[in-house]
Amino acid sequence: MRPAAALALSIARAVRGAGGHALFVGGWVRDRLRGHIAENVDLEVYGVPADRLHILLADFGSVNAVGKNFSVYKVGSIDVALPRRESKSGRGHRGFMVTGDPDLPYDQAFRRRDFTINAIGWDPLTEEYVDPYSGRADLARGLLRAVDPDTFKDDSLRVLRAVQFAARFEFSLDPDTARLCADLPLDDLPAERIWAELDKLLRLANRPALGFTVARSLGVVERLFPEMVPLIDCPQEPEWHPEGDVWTHTLLVIDEARARIDDLARSKQIAVMLGAVCHDFGKPATTRISDGRIRSLNHEAAGVSPATAFLDRLNIHTIDGFDVRHQILGMVAHHLTPGMWHRSRDGVGDGAFRRLARKVDLELLARLSAADCLGRTGKFDCSAMEWFIERARALGVEHAPPDPLLKGRHLIARGWSPGPALGEILRAIYEQQLDGRITTVEGAIDLAEAQHRAQHPDG
Repeated sequence: MRPAAALALSIARAVRGAGGHALFVGGWVRDRLRGHIAENVDLEVYGVPADRLHILLADFGSVNAVGKNFSVYKVGSIDVALPRRESKSGRGHRGFMVTGDPDLPYDQAFRRRDFTINAIGWDPLTEEYVDPYSGRADLARGLLRAVDPDTFKDDSLRVLRAVQFAARFEFSLDPDTARLCADLPLDDLPAERIWAELDKLLRLANRPALGFTVARSLGVVERLFPEMVPLIDCPQEPEWHPEGDVWTHTLLVIDEARARIDDLARSKQIAVMLGAVCHDFGKPATTRISDGRIRSLNHEAAGVSPATAFLDRLNIHTIDGFDVRHQILGMVAHHLTPGMWHRSRDGVGDGAFRRLARKVDLELLARLSAADCLGRTGKFDCSAMEWFIERARALGVEHAPPDPLLKGRHLIARGWSPGPALGEILRAIYEQQLDGRITTVEGAIDLAEAQHRAQHPDG
């Protein structure tokens, strides 16, 4: 048993000693039934009032009242709560009146949950399940079904939870629940809540495209991700895209990208996945028929503006200290570059790689470009991306451009004055370095002074 579950078990024993009983609830129980061991544990305590529960929990360490009105406590890594009564008092996820009630019956306590698969309790002392809404049967059937139509409508975020659960578990959506989701307004959802569910879809599902398919069927794409709508039915040249329209291609690319991120840090995973979502946003505006063929010339550059609007809506900028937005827009603008450079590889110099590394992480770009190449039906040679990243690694610029050899301090130490002229010469020397003409600090200083003398022969 993992540490969080072991702590929860100890608390359950103490609760029994106080005359109550405790249940593991929510995702931990769902995942246990699916054969997975979850890290996060939620414990729901019955028969012990809030004041006594707080005292009891203090024996297990520091107790943080996460939601005092809700009687929810954080003990170590687990959440301990009383059963709660909820009533809707306004729009949005904060528009609830919530009170803890340790005497609430199971069916009423679980009625506020979203889906039946999340409305199952497990008693760790008796190892018995509490399942008033047949969640175990729905798990066995692979079905997402709302616990209660009336309470389900209280939180519109549940529509996005349906989308990401459908993809993560590869479950179907109950028809009545789908109708509930399609009818729920989503305009009360703040960007951070939308992003939290989209993040789970993109990184936790093995096939995120399943979620986008569900999202489209529920009208979520039109309401929350309008930049994706023009991809639907936007034609592509069948020779290169036998799979069909840009929407279909994008979903294939998203799944291919997902297969290439497990070894990356979270922020870089996000960058690649959102790059996959946005990479062809420029195609609808640039698609034309020329000489009987479908062309989308310069769609990479045209995609930057709608991709920016998409990221603005989600409020995506820097994550964990990594400039995710910069990387996504760089991938959108350059996702065809690895293939184009490979076709003319004898004419692509090292300086081109060093300069491109200033605009985008070349490792991430190679992964997205590979997903783009493979995200098609039919057989295509995608070895260009292997050549591209091997070349970048050989130059040491797979993650960043080279640091400038020449710094302002080098020239100031030789009598230069700080100012625009100094900045201009530093930039010029750096360009020479990127082309490989400068390889040492001494060489950079000599060239800077030679250029200065040429520009100022009388100084």
